[in-house]
Amino acid sequence: MLIGSAIITGLVLLLLTLAWRSGPNRTGNERLWIWGLGVGFTMSVLVVLVAYGVWVGERILARADGALRVAAHAQQWGWEFTQPGPDGTAIVTQGVLYVPAGRPFDIEITSSDVIHSFWVPRLGGKMDAVPGRVNLARLQADVPEVLEGLCAEFCGVGHSAMRFSVVVYPEGDFPDLQADVFGPEDSP
Repeated sequence: MLIGSAIITGLVLLLLTLAWRSGPNRTGNERLWIWGLGVGFTMSVLVVLVAYGVWVGERILARADGALRVAAHAQQWGWEFTQPGPDGTAIVTQGVLYVPAGRPFDIEITSSDVIHSFWVPRLGGKMDAVPGRVNLARLQADVPEVLEGLCAEFCGVGHSAMRFSVVVYPEGDFPDLQADVFGPEDSP
């Protein structure tokens, strides 16, 4: 973005310099400058930016293609995640989401009290958790690592502590779970 804005700034400064240098004795090239570089250049940049935005936005839409589906439920001031375990049974964790590396997953984002926002900066795809609504997003982590996530919507006095971890494990190598795990019958 810095390089693009520097090029556009340089072009605008060049056009201003040419406009001031030509003074009152213009040569009739106003049409070229206004339509060619003013309107044409601007429309070209806008078309490229909109196309890029549509491409990026389409990548985070959930699709019915058999991707792993996990759930993130927000409440003041924590996150509860439900994901399939190694044998396919549902596993509920507090503050930790486990996902395989290199595989897209759809995440159902819900809230039980106020608006929260699910955001893992390294994965992108910030999505609001709205009470009474299920929002879906598609994300993918490419390499095994531990990522930090947070609520990106101010939700009350405990907002600053509303963080979570995303453990990205190698495909087929589900990690040993720690004490933050509840079975389906034990979940709060």
